[in-house]
Amino acid sequence: MKALKIDHIGIAVKDLEKALEFYEALGMKADGTEVVEEQKVKVAFLPTGDSEIELLESTSEDGPIARHIEKKGEGIQHLALRVENIEEAIADLMEKGVRMIDQKPRYGAGGAKIAFVHPKSTNGILLELTER
Repeated sequence: MKALKIDHIGIAVKDLEKALEFYEALGMKADGTEVVEEQKVKVAFLPTGDSEIELLESTSEDGPIARHIEKKGEGIQHLALRVENIEEAIADLMEKGVRMIDQKPRYGAGGAKIAFVHPKSTNGILLELTER
């Protein structure tokens, strides 16, 4: 597996529109928002240099972002690394004994293929692998 770059940093927020106001005050501009039904989340991506900031608002009280905010409050929820081939990356990590949340990729925002590595294998960080 080869990580190409930091793709984005995911930030859990209670109110996406309010969060967007802050980041737009910093000169960042989202191209819009998207709802990812499978993950019960509404997202906006803000380009910054060679990466992006992903703001995530839960669309359901039982969604993963709502649970994250309930436990830890708003803030960084995950770090995403871009990979060339997500299926090969997952297989390689599993072969090395890395605990995966997703053993097969699923679709995330923007049609990207994604898979999450369990925080127990990453020193407590929720790590997303993404192939665009």
